[in-house]
Amino acid sequence: MTDPGRPPRDSGARSGERGSVPRSILPGALAVHADASGGGGRVGGPVRRTARDWAVDALAFAWAVGIWAVLVSRLDTYDYLPDWLVALDAPLGAVACLGLWWRRRFPLLLALIMVAVGALTNSGSGAGIVIILNLALRVPWQRSLPVLCVMIAAVAPYVLIYSVPYEGGWAAAVFVLAYFLVFFAWGSALRARRLLVLKLREDADRERTEHARRLAESRRAERTAIAREMHDVLAHRISLLSVHAGALAYRTRKSEAGSGAQLSGAEIAESAQVIRDNAHQALNELRDVLYVLRTDTDSGEPAPPQPDMADLLGLVDEARAAGQTVDYGAEVDSESEPPRPQLQRTAYRVVQEGLTNARKHAPGSQVKVRVYAGSPREEVTVEVSNPLPAGVAESEIPGAGAGLTGLHERVELDGGTLRHGSVDGTFTLSARLPWHSPPGR
Repeated sequence: MTDPGRPPRDSGARSGERGSVPRSILPGALAVHADASGGGGRVGGPVRRTARDWAVDALAFAWAVGIWAVLVSRLDTYDYLPDWLVALDAPLGAVACLGLWWRRRFPLLLALIMVAVGALTNSGSGAGIVIILNLALRVPWQRSLPVLCVMIAAVAPYVLIYSVPYEGGWAAAVFVLAYFLVFFAWGSALRARRLLVLKLREDADRERTEHARRLAESRRAERTAIAREMHDVLAHRISLLSVHAGALAYRTRKSEAGSGAQLSGAEIAESAQVIRDNAHQALNELRDVLYVLRTDTDSGEPAPPQPDMADLLGLVDEARAAGQTVDYGAEVDSESEPPRPQLQRTAYRVVQEGLTNARKHAPGSQVKVRVYAGSPREEVTVEVSNPLPAGVAESEIPGAGAGLTGLHERVELDGGTLRHGSVDGTFTLSARLPWHSPPGR
């Protein structure tokens, strides 16, 4: 039986791979449940017997036949019974014993047949005990208890007529009633235990499935967060590298073609140094992201500083150094009550993504960046806009790329809203972020 206090194992494991008992020594009903929960069985239809079932059936049959043989050997002592009843006793008892092989498939029918047989035979007592126990084990008490009462009523005339009038007859009657009740109670207890085991198995399977679902969701969220951070860090830096490298290649080609000024060694070295510095900065920022992803949040180690709104001017200066024309303005009074760190980090990423997209898809156009706080400090609005290149339709502007998708997720996690699109030839990226942390975050 699965320990409900033990952590659930992988949901894809079969019952035989979970450290549970082998199928062959389980009762058939539990084995079918184990097969079905492991994905290798089916629910419904006849229950295929396990090795344990065959062993139990053989022992029950041997027990019933043993009782039958003992009682048949004493039939000549039943001189107080009619001859016809003595003649029927042995064959009817044998039929009751043979019927035990079908007790699993037809427990109720076999009990009803035993009502008639039990009233006419004494040698089938051993089989009757097994049938009573089997009835309580396999049939709900709402149906099995009335059948038990009918069985007792059917046997009662036999006992009252042929046992009670003689010495010790009442003791025999009480014994017969007791074994009916005791074995029925035993079967009911076994049924209750089996139902409990099935319930625990179902609970364990459900917990295992839920654990696997939560684990999959957690992994998916982790992958999304990694992709978002990687894009935010690398896309900006790589776009700067592309701009600087492209400018160097363009000026070199113009110089070699004689249509441009000859590049001096100092100019080439300066351009290469800019590319090198941006590459190093990209590696440093990537290292910071990997550090955050690898470090246990409860370890107590200080995390690398994350960008905030104070770094926006430096971000704009980098874009200007790469050749972008940026009109930057900020109206956020953060002296008395600075915005929360998550808001500042999200605002920084919005501006970074806006500059990166403008650099990739609208090179040479002027970019307008505005960051301002609403009154009375309910939210911070971040807007990045740039004219669309000539001949570019709105559908060609990236609205469902990895960057904007990740930015949508980041802004929504912070309780804000993100909008983007083009109006009158101008593409605008706008985010509205709550000044205070949203409830539940």
